[in-house]
Amino acid sequence: QVQLVESGGGLVQPGGSLRLSCVASGSIFSRLVMGWYRQAPGKQRELVAVITDGSITNYADFVKGRFTISRDHINHTVYLQMNSLKPEDTAVYYCNAFVITERPRRDYWGQGTQVTVSS
Repeated sequence: QVQLVESGGGLVQPGGSLRLSCVASGSIFSRLVMGWYRQAPGKQRELVAVITDGSITNYADFVKGRFTISRDHINHTVYLQMNSLKPEDTAVYYCNAFVITERPRRDYWGQGTQVTVSS
């Protein structure tokens, strides 16, 4: 069982920065693929960024060059550094995790953290 707890959301002006954190409980952090998703009002949840157990990263086109995902194996934490924020980045951001070798795949989700980009 994996529990995910996010933090770091808030209100920021356009062009500003925020760093989201997600702490994963349990002893299998090194086997987890970790990701960040977001969901804006009236829209579907969408993938923002993902990092594998081997720290290979992938980003949605709309955040490339602005957001960076990273992970800390010692503290069982994944981060999302968000720079040059835009109003359209406003959403609830969710941490996600799954074990790549587990079948069927079981996804774990955090409770979400609100990010609001507004002047």
